[in-house]
Formats: sequence, structure tokens, C-alpha cells
Amino acid sequence: MKVLSLNIGKTQTIKWKNKFTKTAFFKTPVNEPLPVYYLTIGGDEQADPRFHGGETKAVYAYDIAHYEHWKRILPRDDWSFGMFGENLTTEGLLDSAARIGNIYQIGTAKLQVMQPRFPCMKLNMRFNDSSMVKLFTQQKRNGIYFKVIEEGTIEAGNAIELLETSPYNITVADIVDCHNSYGYNQEQLKQILAIPYLPTSLKKNLEEFIEAPKLF
Repeated sequence: MKVLSLNIGKTQTIKWKNKFTKTAFFKTPVNEPLPVYYLTIGGDEQADPRFHGGETKAVYAYDIAHYEHWKRILPRDDWSFGMFGENLTTEGLLDSAARIGNIYQIGTAKLQVMQPRFPCMKLNMRFNDSSMVKLFTQQKRNGIYFKVIEEGTIEAGNAIELLETSPYNITVADIVDCHNSYGYNQEQLKQILAIPYLPTSLKKNLEEFIEAPKLF
């Protein structure tokens, strides 16, 4: 596993559907190493810190396998790393293998898997396609949000090494399935909610899918 591209973005104002919106979704690759802090990557910005960035969304990774999938279903010729708003374009770090709580060494930083990304309308804006969020949900290729547990530096080409496997056998893809199915698998939902470091906002969202007890 390795980092193919390190991407950052500055806040800018974009016109979309006759409205002006501030966003830092538009990420572009950089060639130099960057510091990784507990809340962000050096030089990267978040336009709305209420919903983006922060301790449990400090670094966002998206794998090249997802890009290859999208290229088969979206006819466009402007593909570039960072297009999904990711900080790290990776190779071999898949949602289906990344357990919640896994700890990875990337460069000199240590990152812990926290949650999937559930995008907002800014994904539509980036792709200039009002159906993109819906399509993203259908395709279930969400990418990985990390918490920084040890600051350091990261650059393109760095190896991604699994340092510690989570004791919880729940992957990023499992949470996406549970979320998108409104908790259809109640046993799995209970396992997810039992993870002690599940981000509070995600936990609250998933708790809404707990079935009310039946009274006879």
C-alpha cells in the first residue's frame, strides 16, 4: 500500500446553480512533503469546519481502485487526483479492508481509521453534476476518514503500513452498508454502535436506525 498523491485545497467561492458557495473541495496534488497535524494537513483548508475536518475527519483518503471504477461509469476526460476531495490518493487501501480503529503509519505520521465519508452537495458542484451525490451513494465507494494520533509529515510515494489491527471486525464498507440500508442488519448495527471510539455525530445518526422494541 502506498500514497500515490498528496492533495490540498484552499477555500474559494464557486458559483453553482446561481448561488455562490465557499468550498475547499477542489484539491490539487503537491510534490513536497507536508506536515500532518491533529486537525488537518498543512496548507489544506476547510470552508465549513462544522461539517468538514476536525479530529475525526483530519485526513481523507480515496483509493485509485475507486477512480478506476468511476472511469468505467462516468464518461469524462478531466480525471485528476484530488477530484473526490481527498487528501491522500492511495493504492491498496480499500474501504472493505480498513477496519474502524486500524492504525497505519504513513510517512512519519500515525493515522487511525474513523469513518466513511458521506458527501454533501459540494460533490455535485465539483463534478458539475447534480446527480453525483446520489450516484456516489449508490456505488458505495466512500473513502476513509482518519484521526491523527501522532503528528508527522507525509508525501507522495510514502508506504502505508498497518501498525495495529482493530479488535473490532467492522470495516468502513460495513458502516456504509449499514447507513445506506437504514440499519437493515440490526446485529451488525449493534456491533458498530459498540465501538467506543465511533465518532459522536456518526453514532447519533446510526442510533436512529435502532428498531423500537415490539410490545405484545
